[in-house]
Amino acid sequence: MKNTALTHIHEALGAKMVPFAGYNMPVQYTGINAEHDTVRKSVGVFDVSHMGEFILKGDHALDLIQRVTSNDASKLYDGKVQYSCLPNEDGGIVDDLLVYRIDEKTYMLVVNASNIEKDWNWISKYNTFGVDMKDISDRTSLLAVQGPKAADALQKLTDVDLASMEYYSFKKGKFAGVDNVVISATGYTGAGGFEIYVENTNAEHVWNEVFKAGEEFGIKPIGLGARDTLRLEMGFCLYGNDIDDTTSPLEAGLGWITKFSKEFTNSAALQQQKQEGVKRKLIGFKMVERGIPRHDYEIVDAEGNNIGKVTSGTQSPSLQTAIGMGYVQNQYSKEGSEIYIKIRDNKVKAEVVKLPFYKA
Repeated sequence: MKNTALTHIHEALGAKMVPFAGYNMPVQYTGINAEHDTVRKSVGVFDVSHMGEFILKGDHALDLIQRVTSNDASKLYDGKVQYSCLPNEDGGIVDDLLVYRIDEKTYMLVVNASNIEKDWNWISKYNTFGVDMKDISDRTSLLAVQGPKAADALQKLTDVDLASMEYYSFKKGKFAGVDNVVISATGYTGAGGFEIYVENTNAEHVWNEVFKAGEEFGIKPIGLGARDTLRLEMGFCLYGNDIDDTTSPLEAGLGWITKFSKEFTNSAALQQQKQEGVKRKLIGFKMVERGIPRHDYEIVDAEGNNIGKVTSGTQSPSLQTAIGMGYVQNQYSKEGSEIYIKIRDNKVKAEVVKLPFYKA
């Protein structure tokens, strides 16, 4: 098990630690519901230093990114971030990721912790452009400071005007007295906030300063449990659950990051799939009857015939109802459709709803 630069702090705070993507990570501190509530209403801090970061540099860095990602990275400008995915050659997804344009010849890719080696090997395979690639994951710490009070708390620590930063943009600057920190107006919660990239050597100092700055707003440390309930309320995909090597970006509702204005891995087959239409779709649903849907539960029709499976599910802390996502045959994907989740051999009624589940 790898530790982050902050593992000892989580343990000292009494966090429940679990193995996740090869790391020893905090799943909760005081309780998932309370932590979820803190992020929705105030400000919370996640240690997500297990995520991977690659720097791609050179005259053809953009060419390589265009070749391996589905979105159109030529639309990026300095300080802009883009959500994208790495399609595989069989119609599925290697990973979803963020692409940061630092300058015309320098980009940072942020990938999922469980896929660092897989993604590195995949991108390297297509690097016939001579692009200089560096994996800086092991020396980089990442704090996600999320919630409506995040900007007020963090503004005390930097001259960068946080309130004026556009969603999915970033700036490099001085933060908590540390030079060259990447401050990114991104996150995985739908509650607003920032992600802070620092060298491991500065991680503990920055963590402590963030907590001092947020004290008046009731800032709290938040574990991976609440990260999952927060992202699910927004209908955000989790790699390994809602998207994987077998799910097409079009089936997953990620057509908006699949741009056929350029050629990329498997683009011709995906374009054909778009023209012909997908046979299954990722949907959001709310339970009508009592029961909590879980990953891999069967989805059936009124007669009990299998029509799909649940990919993510939970009791939503904000909505006080059970929600989930899953793939169903196309004819059952319309908003308002009645479906059933098999829970302990019982058919439990649910309804297809529009995403996101939670609207601020």
